[in-house]
Amino acid sequence: MTILTRSLLALLLLASLPTQAQKKHTFIIKDGQFLYDGKPTQIHSGEMHYARVPQPYWRHRLKMMKALGLNTVATYVFWNYHNTAPGVWDFKTGNHNVAQFVKTAQEEGLFVILRPGPYACAEWEFGGYPWWLQKNKDLVIRANNQPFLDSCKVYINKLAGQVKDLQVSKGGPIIMTQVENEFGSYVDQRKDIPLEEHRKYNAAIKQQLIEAGFEGPFFTSDAAGLFEGGATPGALPTANGEGNVEALKTAVNQYHGSQGPYMVAEYYPGWLDHWGEPFVRVPTEQVTQQVETYLKNGINFNFYMVHGGTNFGFTSGANYSKEHDIQPDITSYDYDALISEPGWATPKYTAVRALMQKYVKYAVPAVPAQLPVVTIPDIILEKSVDVFDLKNDIQPVRSIQPLSFEELNQGSGYVLYSRRFGPAAQGQLAVPGLRDYATVYVNGQLVGELNRQDNRYTLPVQIPANGTLELLVENMGRINYGAEIVHNVKGIIEPVTLDGSVLIGDWQMYKMPFDKVPDLTRYISKNKEGRPALYTASFDVMQPGDTFLDMRDWGKGIVFVNGHNLGRYWKIGPQQTLYVPGCWLTKGKNEVVVFEQQNKKLQQALKTVDKPILDELLSAKPAKTSTP
Repeated sequence: MTILTRSLLALLLLASLPTQAQKKHTFIIKDGQFLYDGKPTQIHSGEMHYARVPQPYWRHRLKMMKALGLNTVATYVFWNYHNTAPGVWDFKTGNHNVAQFVKTAQEEGLFVILRPGPYACAEWEFGGYPWWLQKNKDLVIRANNQPFLDSCKVYINKLAGQVKDLQVSKGGPIIMTQVENEFGSYVDQRKDIPLEEHRKYNAAIKQQLIEAGFEGPFFTSDAAGLFEGGATPGALPTANGEGNVEALKTAVNQYHGSQGPYMVAEYYPGWLDHWGEPFVRVPTEQVTQQVETYLKNGINFNFYMVHGGTNFGFTSGANYSKEHDIQPDITSYDYDALISEPGWATPKYTAVRALMQKYVKYAVPAVPAQLPVVTIPDIILEKSVDVFDLKNDIQPVRSIQPLSFEELNQGSGYVLYSRRFGPAAQGQLAVPGLRDYATVYVNGQLVGELNRQDNRYTLPVQIPANGTLELLVENMGRINYGAEIVHNVKGIIEPVTLDGSVLIGDWQMYKMPFDKVPDLTRYISKNKEGRPALYTASFDVMQPGDTFLDMRDWGKGIVFVNGHNLGRYWKIGPQQTLYVPGCWLTKGKNEVVVFEQQNKKLQQALKTVDKPILDELLSAKPAKTSTP
């Protein structure tokens, strides 16, 4: 090979590299401003979580953000999404490829704000923590506790290995990294812990980020009145949900050397939703007025959420209140955001886009075409299997007392708790340690439901001689916010009593995690009202497109389509449909499996509709308008 040939090949290789990846930049805070390559820059950001959007749709959603007039995308990294089992990490398959998401954002001309936690909140299962952390009795979550900090360090280093070379100083799009998340609210809720201990923990997380290779600028995000506990030296304090510009500046000045930049890291154009509560809507006019205030006053902001996506599988989290021991989040993370769950431009999007075009100095591209939507003829269910028949192929765990999910080494899904009686027994069955929902059976007959959401832990039962009591217990999502996050063990976590006497001995537990589609080929079709069932069917699709399963005629459960767990449905609402991304369908034959927990009505078919139904409560309460 001649010198000339080698030189030409070298030039061709260089030309094939992305221009942006070759050029390094600077992004710093100086003189109260964000400076990109030395020039003042405003952050107009929108939040989207790559874990909640199918990978084939990432680019479409990012283009939608760019067309809205934004220049940045912010995303949480959920620790438990990547650390899928103790010692097992996934940063490569499908939606788990965070590095690819960051690169795609750069290709679409967007900066990236990284929010690695390790705590995320975000209406996500356990706020992003792996469930098995609770198995270490010496570990204290979200605290200056060495076993916990050691676990955090492993996670942060693993993440850094994927994205640290995608920081702006190395030619990537990552301009800022968050330290912890909304820690000020936790400090306010956990006054039993000395403030100095809280601050040591927050500082330790920042130091771990630095040692792992994150360069900053670093920032924290809290309500403006909670900076005392949430702010940490060397990180810009940003105010979540703050609409008053002067209040924002006053709070930031107090903790940032009497100067900006001033940023609202979470401005809420919508809000979260719980099962059994009205769907929350935030009026368009309220959003545009607030955004214009930010734009007029040079306030940096991040829409939380600009596009929410979906809590696929068992990823949705939960809250709690004085009235409800748990408030599980719905599967849809639509959030009444500017870009809807299936990626559609809403009236709110259109109004904000017009506003952005008026104020920003850069070009705003055209809005991408909406992705195709299809409806499918009624899917006739071909087979139904009694879930109790699965017990024959599950080795039960035996114990004198019910064991928790964690003790059974199971994170999510369901466990069937079974106990056989000798003499007949009757009285009030009490399961005070229920976490979270159970259907109760005597000799295979449904006798009632227990539900932590309604604080319903007791039920009268009559058990005949040699009878069997069974409870099919569901984990409805671990609490992701507040002081109760440290109490997140699932299953049955306290003794069960009948008529005041503890039921000791002969408990058998059948694990049903449903982390993948159950293989039902060897089971005969058998179904009975009131007994949990698995329905299966195949259906043909002429041309794949997004669609929505109409679950209004069903009770409670989950649905798999082509192996993808679409998430939970529940008749109580407000969500009545499940989003089926078209990219998960194939031209020709497709497969669906429905796990119906209540099965109060035998089902014959599954229907689809061409739009989501997210605001239909069983009690027909009106949709809720909120001012977050």
